[in-house]
Amino acid sequence: MAPSLVPAPDPSTVRLDGPWTHRDVSANGIRLHVAEAGSGPMVLLLHGFAEFWWTWHHQLRTLADAGFRVVAADLRGYGDSDKPPRGYDAWTLAGDVAGLVRALGERKAHLVGHAWGGMLAWSAATLHPRVVTSVGVLGSAHPLALRSAIARGALRKRGQARAMAHLLRFQLPMAPERWLVADSAAAVERLLHDWSGTAWRDSPDFPHAAANFRRAMLVPGVAHSALEYYRWAFRSQFRGDGRRFADAVDTRLRMPTLQLHGAADPVVLPRTARDSAPWLGPYSRFELLPGIGHYPQLEDPATTTKVLVEFLRGK
Repeated sequence: MAPSLVPAPDPSTVRLDGPWTHRDVSANGIRLHVAEAGSGPMVLLLHGFAEFWWTWHHQLRTLADAGFRVVAADLRGYGDSDKPPRGYDAWTLAGDVAGLVRALGERKAHLVGHAWGGMLAWSAATLHPRVVTSVGVLGSAHPLALRSAIARGALRKRGQARAMAHLLRFQLPMAPERWLVADSAAAVERLLHDWSGTAWRDSPDFPHAAANFRRAMLVPGVAHSALEYYRWAFRSQFRGDGRRFADAVDTRLRMPTLQLHGAADPVVLPRTARDSAPWLGPYSRFELLPGIGHYPQLEDPATTTKVLVEFLRGK
């Protein structure tokens, strides 16, 4: 049984204790909260929808032990980062990532992102290649691969279009926000359950993770900000800024790329992830994890870290 939840409106409640340091960083005109551990080449970890920096708590420890400076960020609008009314377009979000690397005092960083964070890593590496050493994406696909796969199945509502049906539901005003926070953000736990593999959702780790993500969603402004990512992604397809973005990212990366994907991912289907091949950089890898759903970093942290360390070390 999941633990009882008490709404926690103070954003600082996401600063959970552990072998890491919390700090605020000014980047791209806003304040971003990060958790940091270790020293060495920097790895910047970017979370996905309905998450926050803590989704990387396993990797903060293990990558730091492996000799890396590991930084897990709360993206714009999430956790204890600023929640401005605008800036949820891919151009600005990629600028947040590049600006964060520089603000942390580094010339370059390895970018590792889950879901939305993976697409931002891909976008930042394309638009700001000078600050990116390599790209790792988990449970994600290149933005154009995902858009194309959704379009192919849209008329018959099958395949990737069916898997991403929430994209359309999230376009409605206000109702999705109310749905996300109702009953102490119970919807977040349902999504986590439905999108993960059976082994992890039945494990003792699941209720703890669900409780943390639910509390983080209840921070004022997070539900609206999280949905704005989806709203820009959909609406921009019919506007000039979306077409300019598509043209800008329609190029092969200059740096190595790792795709780590759950074979049972029901959100970004494995075949959609494989369709990202035209945009992969040199010396790229695709790793499929049997029985794993949408959250490799949580469902199988040991294998995730092992593959990441090998990739980051260039092996």
